[in-house]
Amino acid sequence: MKPRPRHPVTGAGLGLRRALLDPLQDSPRAPIDFFEVAPENWINVGGKLGRTFREFTERHAFMCHGLSLSLGSPAPLDETLLHKIRRLLDEHGIETYSEHLAYCSDDGHLYDLLPIPFTEEAVDWVSARIRRAQDILGRRIAVENVSYYAAPGQEMGEIEFTRAVLERADCDLLLDVNNVYVNSVNHRYDATKFIAAMPRERVAYIHIAGHYNEAPDLIVDSHAATIIDPVWDLLDRAYTHCGVKPTLLERDFNIPPLAELVGELDHIRTIQRQHDVSETRHVRSA
Repeated sequence: MKPRPRHPVTGAGLGLRRALLDPLQDSPRAPIDFFEVAPENWINVGGKLGRTFREFTERHAFMCHGLSLSLGSPAPLDETLLHKIRRLLDEHGIETYSEHLAYCSDDGHLYDLLPIPFTEEAVDWVSARIRRAQDILGRRIAVENVSYYAAPGQEMGEIEFTRAVLERADCDLLLDVNNVYVNSVNHRYDATKFIAAMPRERVAYIHIAGHYNEAPDLIVDSHAATIIDPVWDLLDRAYTHCGVKPTLLERDFNIPPLAELVGELDHIRTIQRQHDVSETRHVRSA
């Protein structure tokens, strides 16, 4: 039996990067509703850094977002890593774990997230691996729709592939609205239709981030810039579709002062409040 989470995850959260530890310790009352970390960066970390991490998880709500499980890999599933992740989750009272619907390894790590071919065979392969991961972790996991720049061996659309994996694996979705926007430009599809096609009951939480415009028809998912208006609009559409979900601001590079990040979190909460008010009015009128 896994322990109950220490803190409920709601509102607007921030990816906890080590570069942010000092600014956050200097501003302990910064309005951040929850944090997300990559478990690979904290497994077996002890000493002062480990104590600092424990202090954060004691005081704040947390989620974990994996980087290297490589769900689509042809290599055997890394069950040793899964057992280590479970210990970290249980020790820190963290309920939610997510991973990318991608692969990043074969005989060794490739240090990039590569697209799983959109085929029926791949649906069966990755779904079985997700089910096994959930058995070891003792909890449902959420898989993230990823940004991709090529679709090798494609036999079905991204929507059909994603929905099929969610159904056969019986797992949740980490809906990354920036990835939807990036892919919609790079692969010429309607981002709002993609959002509307996702099963709302499976959306566990949401990611939002900035990106880099390489060319008018090519966007790179960089997590290194402020969020642009079309992505904010897509977040609004996502809340309309699936309701207000905990939403995580990703910023991995070119990290600005904490106050600027808090400003983007405030923008997330503003959109969330607008939907909360709208939902309340709808319930009262029903």
